[in-house]
Amino acid sequence: MDSSKHTSIFITGASSGIGSALAKLYAKPELHLTLTGRNAERLKVVAEVCRAQGASVEEMILDVCNAEEMEFKIQEADQKHPLTLVIANAGLGLQGQNDSPEATRHIFSTNLGGVLNTVLPTINLMKKRQSGQLALMSSLASFKGYATKSAYCGSKAAVRIYGEGLRESLAPHNIKVSVICPGFIKTPLTDFNSFKMPFLMLPEKAALFIQKGLEKNSSRIAFPWPTYIGAILMASLPPFFAEKISSWLPYHQEKK
Repeated sequence: MDSSKHTSIFITGASSGIGSALAKLYAKPELHLTLTGRNAERLKVVAEVCRAQGASVEEMILDVCNAEEMEFKIQEADQKHPLTLVIANAGLGLQGQNDSPEATRHIFSTNLGGVLNTVLPTINLMKKRQSGQLALMSSLASFKGYATKSAYCGSKAAVRIYGEGLRESLAPHNIKVSVICPGFIKTPLTDFNSFKMPFLMLPEKAALFIQKGLEKNSSRIAFPWPTYIGAILMASLPPFFAEKISSWLPYHQEKK
């Protein structure tokens, strides 16, 4: 199903970054958008832009970590406007050290748990119709764990592997699944980074890559290609060599 045929899209983490850019990109007449986020003020601004472009929009202030609330709200949204595309975008990254027990649990609960809380209720709804499309937000950081970023990398790796397996499982039900693996995107999350981020991309450009990938039903939507190639190479190296190389990268010099 290409973007022109979608009638109802649900996007988590739509108040900023890639989620906001995707909402604005897809917004058009005869399309219904359900946009969720934690920041009511920012979400309202995004929703108004989408309405100005002709879309009907419902805003929901939701915590993706709350499984019961997510299931109830997804079912409610689907009853009003049967969902044709659900983008599990909401995610979290923390500045500097994020390997503490508290931060680790919080990151996994949001980045992995939030995706599961979005996708699992949707699968049952789409199976009944034998149609639909799911997009899971992972990252190029999912191909290797890095110092001070192990929780973030690990949570995104879990999303990527889960999504790739889910794609095969749901194919017989005519449900399309794509895993999104962006590199560095200029968002509130990356604004905390104190190191130089190679091939830093604006969220609007990232949204275009994602939309094209979803239209093609790509299994993995990874970009930009130089960073993607680097991630693949790092993942293919023996751990000893990969660790040596990563010790030279700027993440190790990040200010705490």
